[in-house]
Amino acid sequence: MYADPPAPQPLQPGETPPASSSPDPFSPDGQASNWRFNPEYQKLVDLWQQTQPLLEGLTSSLDKAYQMARSRDVWDAPVAERYVQDMTEWRNRLGMYRQAVLTAISDQAADTPRWVPTASSAPHAYS
Repeated sequence: MYADPPAPQPLQPGETPPASSSPDPFSPDGQASNWRFNPEYQKLVDLWQQTQPLLEGLTSSLDKAYQMARSRDVWDAPVAERYVQDMTEWRNRLGMYRQAVLTAISDQAADTPRWVPTASSAPHAYS
């Protein structure tokens, strides 16, 4: 089996945004910008938390069926070896699929900033 990549970390209680050492150079009046937790990063956290248990359930279901197929108590027939080989292939494919999905989420989270600046005094068109 494969090791899961690092999961995106949700906003922890008491976590504070990064401290800016200087005012935002892009703001018109030179004031420091405010920070908020990135909603795009939060979507990746939510996606991980929804996907990972589903993949765990699929893996455990297939593992249970695989163990039953290997047991001589369940069946003892010449065709049993073919089913065990098929299930071995399914387990390998599910492992690769799981790795691909979780790695895609993890890589996207690594490329997405956790905190984004927001201008508190910026005018909004439809507020």
